[in-house]
Amino acid sequence: MAKKNNKPKISLKRAVNSIASNKPVTRKRQRGTAVAAAGSSKTLQALTSAAVMLPGLLLPSAQAADGDHINFQFSRYQESKRNLFGIPNSQNPIRADILHGSGLFTLTDRAKFAFSYTQDIWSGATPIVTSPLAANPYSPIRRNTPSGTVVAGASPLMNPSEGVLLDRDLNPLQRDTGMQDTRSVLVLATASPETRNQANFRLGYEWYEAEINASAGFSLENDYKSSFGNLGGRLDFNQKLTSVKFGAGYTSSDISAILDHDAAPYLTKTAFSDQIRRREDGAEILRAERQDWAANIGVTQVLTKHSLVDANFGYTHSNGYLENPYKAVTVIFVDPEVLNNGQTTPILGDVRALLEQRPGQRNQFAFSTKYIQHINPLDAALHFNYRFSTDDWGINTNTFSANWIQPLPGGWIVTPRIRYYSQDSADFYQPYLITQQNYSTQAVDSLGRNIWVDSNNPDIEYVRDENFNLLDSEGNIVSVSDVQPKTIPFDAGKLPGDFSSDHRLAGFGALSGGVTLRKEFAKGIALEAGFEYYTRASSMKLGSGGGNSFADFDYYVANAALTINPGIMSLPGSSGHAHHHAHTGKDNSHKHSRHHLQPAGLMFAHMLDNPGEFMVGYNFMYSRMGGNMLHGSNTVSDPTIVSEGCSTEILCTFKPAEMDMRMHMLDIMYAPTRWLNLMLMPRFMDMEMHLQELEGRPPPEPGEHQHFGGHTTGVIGDTLIASLIKLYEKQGHRVHAGLGISAPTGKTDLEIRRVFRVDGGAIHFGMQLGSGTWDFVPSLTYTGEYNRWNWGAQVSGVKRMEDRNESGYRLGDLFQATTWGGIDLTSWLTASVRGLYTLQDRIHGDFNTLNARIGPMDFPSNYGGQFWNIGLGVNAIIPDGRFAGHHFGFEWLQPVHTDVNGFQLDRKGALTASWSYRF
Repeated sequence: MAKKNNKPKISLKRAVNSIASNKPVTRKRQRGTAVAAAGSSKTLQALTSAAVMLPGLLLPSAQAADGDHINFQFSRYQESKRNLFGIPNSQNPIRADILHGSGLFTLTDRAKFAFSYTQDIWSGATPIVTSPLAANPYSPIRRNTPSGTVVAGASPLMNPSEGVLLDRDLNPLQRDTGMQDTRSVLVLATASPETRNQANFRLGYEWYEAEINASAGFSLENDYKSSFGNLGGRLDFNQKLTSVKFGAGYTSSDISAILDHDAAPYLTKTAFSDQIRRREDGAEILRAERQDWAANIGVTQVLTKHSLVDANFGYTHSNGYLENPYKAVTVIFVDPEVLNNGQTTPILGDVRALLEQRPGQRNQFAFSTKYIQHINPLDAALHFNYRFSTDDWGINTNTFSANWIQPLPGGWIVTPRIRYYSQDSADFYQPYLITQQNYSTQAVDSLGRNIWVDSNNPDIEYVRDENFNLLDSEGNIVSVSDVQPKTIPFDAGKLPGDFSSDHRLAGFGALSGGVTLRKEFAKGIALEAGFEYYTRASSMKLGSGGGNSFADFDYYVANAALTINPGIMSLPGSSGHAHHHAHTGKDNSHKHSRHHLQPAGLMFAHMLDNPGEFMVGYNFMYSRMGGNMLHGSNTVSDPTIVSEGCSTEILCTFKPAEMDMRMHMLDIMYAPTRWLNLMLMPRFMDMEMHLQELEGRPPPEPGEHQHFGGHTTGVIGDTLIASLIKLYEKQGHRVHAGLGISAPTGKTDLEIRRVFRVDGGAIHFGMQLGSGTWDFVPSLTYTGEYNRWNWGAQVSGVKRMEDRNESGYRLGDLFQATTWGGIDLTSWLTASVRGLYTLQDRIHGDFNTLNARIGPMDFPSNYGGQFWNIGLGVNAIIPDGRFAGHHFGFEWLQPVHTDVNGFQLDRKGALTASWSYRF
């Protein structure tokens, strides 16, 4: 008998469905419109829709799931350090952690619903301006060592006070040698962690030879909010061998960029003065809007039973504020009188930084084509893609990519890929500008006398006589205590109409390659891992080099994903819930599942019954703090917080005004025996804290780091690994113990960005992402049920197993006790109420690095306490239909009494939503 080949087969449909186009992005954020294309026939399913996503940050799947599915993916984007040409680069490069979830569900035979959610957290040093290297745009950071003082890093300085030396041809000169130096360098500024949340929802309806779909979504950041809608369709011809796709979309965006208050002395913002508003705390907000319209049309043609070709044409029109509010352009002002005085000595240029100015509209055209060939002898597929785009900014791009999808024995699929990208520079791109005019000149009257103004009332003008007396407009001598010269700013008309030094608008080439590995370890369940490496080089541009090698850098993206197809999930030899339901009926299925209908906010509260049984679940938890500051259980005033909330040596200057925490947790459970369950629970979280200046605070000291607005952090939290052991069971009663370990995968050394020469130091204890220590997490749970009633109790805790984490402290130990009762409202819906008591110790130790010490949240004694809550919840198990056996739970925890250690913000409540499925 011939040996059975167990390699997964790749049909043409699956080959088409396995690779999505992927355009890496080198900018901090990529905003714009994504238009949903029309759907295709079942044979061409994957080429018929495009969802709004983060291109370049989510690696393409090795093979997209067929039919209904749920996908969880985590990715990390990491850039390399930039070349500062001999200056020590002590700043961490940009890093992004991306959490992505998506799903596709069949509602009826013809209707489908899809959704996607993406959260990304950015941090690290980002380029804000380009400067001549000879202008010394960095201030050295010096550190004392046993061998003497050394330069340990560099802090950005956008307009050096000493200016830059130029020769008579306006070439930069090195100040110490006088040698010509035309090199440029990126000026980097470190950003605190920032969070973006994006969601997209799509509804489609399919006929035999046509489909229509509509989608909408939003993207939210502190400084950028957008909403979008798309409408698309598909028509099939020629016995579904030919499909025509079409789509259109619209995006509306609002910008509320907080301009760095520390950069105010460096930035010239006059071009946008009408759009800038000043808040009470002194922060400047640039408000603007933009709109994007997009349309596309395409055709897919099956050539043979092993090949097809797909071609698409797209158009996008954008208008409004198309600049990046955090990008500036170095402008060197040269006095024309000095330049033209007939001498040959070097001249001094006045270095300034102006907010970039781009055209108010942009029209982009793109053509793409894809050829797919199924290689029958290897049961593999080759994808070859080409894309060309052009716009009225002068940017032409060419993209070539190829992917090979190869099934391997044992259910593995490997997908290597390679990609080359080239673009021309924008017409208005320049690393920096030189203009023959003064940045400002003193105003003179008709007689050539310098004009002075009252500092408190600039509309009142004066001149001085030969004895330096101030004269008013009528020639009378006056006495004014505070006057300053009246200056005339530079003539903006002598600058280009549009200018930007954003290196992403420069000409360059890029080469990337990667691989994705996928394993379907059970029917309907697949794990996937991918890696991609990207290098950007000016010299790799098609045609002549881009001439901006100073901006060259590398990055990598790594990802891990779990894909679940609930409709076909099963394990060989398992007696999962779906199988049990199919053979025993609805009532028995409900009886089988009742023991895990505990409140959604409980952990370690239920066990799987059958050996070989699996459960996958997802939990979302949201908590909010806000309102009054408490000392113990009493409201406390600002003056008291200033004097007592920090320490006897340090007075508080800020307090938290509100704080939100969101956590996403995967719950993967396996029962090797009837009495033992194994659990893995990775956690992903983000937190946002807004700060408020305390009334009566002491005035800022020179060099003090000022926290304006607030901070965000995320994404990876600590990971729970646990076992549940059944101790006692009889009809209606059971007891089990939980033995868990919390692995310190969440960071505890997150820092607030350096603001030029001032370090912000470690971010507040409560904004760090984990404990930083290995923790023991035990629990003991009792559950009972009778007729329509169920009840239970649990005690649990967290014991820190290390004295200190790497940042110098450890969180307090925690003890919890809870009890609950529930009633079946219907055969599939249960309501519950529970009480929860929490006791947590203060933080021990302290940061072993710099911390700004601005408020109670920066002191270990202001953490922990005693907390009482009441929880109200509902649980449901879908009894019939396509979603039969899926469990959904919701619970709201309402604080009823709070007694905090030290000074803390009051609690507002917490929400938990959960989904799980066992098989």
